[in-house]
Amino acid sequence: MTSETPLENLLFEIRDGIAFLTLNRPKVLNALNGATLQDLQAAIQAIRDDASIHAAILTGAGEKAFAAGADIQELAAVNGAEGRKLALRGQEVFRSVETCGKPVIACINGFALGGGCELALACTLRIASENAKLGQPEVKLGLIPGYGGTQRLARLVGKGVALHMILTAQILSAADALRVGLVNEVVAPDELLARGEAIARTIAAMAPLAVRYSLEAVDRGYDLPLDEALSLEAALFGLCCGTADKAEGIAAFLVKREPIWQGR
Repeated sequence: MTSETPLENLLFEIRDGIAFLTLNRPKVLNALNGATLQDLQAAIQAIRDDASIHAAILTGAGEKAFAAGADIQELAAVNGAEGRKLALRGQEVFRSVETCGKPVIACINGFALGGGCELALACTLRIASENAKLGQPEVKLGLIPGYGGTQRLARLVGKGVALHMILTAQILSAADALRVGLVNEVVAPDELLARGEAIARTIAAMAPLAVRYSLEAVDRGYDLPLDEALSLEAALFGLCCGTADKAEGIAAFLVKREPIWQGR
């Protein structure tokens, strides 16, 4: 897939090593239906496989929503067996976002509820507009978060805060989301994409293999016993030490010049 490949519900563009993904169903607040999940997975696979892409920004079309949740029309017809398959499908796509080897920065403009909040949780970093609203209100529909929300939310903000949000269907303002650690930064609406791009370009200027191994070390090591996690870290540190980028980074530092990364 290239940046020119047509996608039904997702805009996909590459500019100077940064991929820009925009959920594009503004009339339904960018609700996540099956076709949108398929588009997102295809785009993430392209980002993972393209060595020229160093980071990605994910946002929603329009001013009202990042993604207001799963598509209620699709959910209405889902039975028990189908519901499990639907959850596994959403989890698969969101896990691909989390493990693509490149940082994915969610720029949250407006509502990020239900599946939309879960998608933001799967991203590497979350930058929120001052008008953002985040939450997991699935209990109001007789459901629980099914795309990873019960797991990632608790890991990010702690069990108590996560349970309070999920069980009360609480919707957090951007300021409250920052306070509990659900988002990394809050900026003015007209600064959102520029701030996301600035962070993406800062990361893109780093050694790409070091970025990838850092992501892997945190992701894989987070739930391991400390001794196993430290062993993983040492192994990945060793891999870095054998790369051309490490040699270039040290050489550039010693003579005070900018490094030229090769990604190997």
